[in-house]
Amino acid sequence: MENQYKFHDYNYRKLRNAVIARFSLFVIVIFLLLFIPAGSIWYWQAWVYCGILVIPMAGICAYFLKKNPALLERRLRIKEKEKSQRLFTKLSLIIPIILWILPGLDHRFKWSFVPFAVVIIADVAVLYGYMLCFFTLKENEYASRIIEVEKGQKVVSTGPYALVRHPLYLAGIMMCLSSPLALGSWLSFLAIIPSSALLVFRILNEEKLLEKELSGYGEYMRKVKYRLIPFVW
Repeated sequence: MENQYKFHDYNYRKLRNAVIARFSLFVIVIFLLLFIPAGSIWYWQAWVYCGILVIPMAGICAYFLKKNPALLERRLRIKEKEKSQRLFTKLSLIIPIILWILPGLDHRFKWSFVPFAVVIIADVAVLYGYMLCFFTLKENEYASRIIEVEKGQKVVSTGPYALVRHPLYLAGIMMCLSSPLALGSWLSFLAIIPSSALLVFRILNEEKLLEKELSGYGEYMRKVKYRLIPFVW
């Protein structure tokens, strides 16, 4: 797919500009959501957290722009085909907003106290989530953001997919669970409960479609028993 983009420079430039625009918007939004509720820029946990999110994200985007632009194009798609999944998409956009607003308010009004060591451990966990996300995307070039099966798509059962069926969601859970503590806030765990319910719904719905439309996925499900967490579910 990389060669395809080399021959079609316009498509590549269009994709690159879209990635830069989406990345820039993300940076602006996360800074606003964290620091405006905090009422101050003197919020060291948020600065460290933003660095851990933004720097690896920039590196991952640059890597796939060079190595596999088609994957980034898939990751930019956000319009789901099924009505139920469109609802999931809308709700899943609200939860990160809550997850980032609450820590800022928590910091301003000092509702929580998270020890320095716990914050750093949580930051490391967020980074590990990013690493899992990166290796998963390297393993599966069809890892779209929406639920779809493309022509020629094959079941991936190597790398992280040999352990769980949805390693990208596992990476997201690692980052989501670690974020409240990384931002110095116990209160933010309130956003985790609805996000967990949404994720279960998403996975069950996705597996129905994959089993029906992706050849070999049923056999893969029997081979790799755990959807998300090894030895648990």
